[in-house]
Amino acid sequence: MLTLQVKGMSCGHCKKAVTSAILAKDSKAQVTVDVQSGRVEVDSTLSDTELKEAIDDAGYELISVKR
Repeated sequence: MLTLQVKGMSCGHCKKAVTSAILAKDSKAQVTVDVQSGRVEVDSTLSDTELKEAIDDAGYELISVKR
């Protein structure tokens, strides 16, 4: 399980956009988004680089990844 810190999320649409972006790259990923804290917990086979690309593609900024 990875904990991502994501900048720029503020609403339910943001939550859906980030979740969808990750699931588009790994359909079996488990994604939990806490918009208020900017925390996204992900259980996935994606690399850090692939996760960053997914977050960037959704229009948000990946600040950090904790394992």
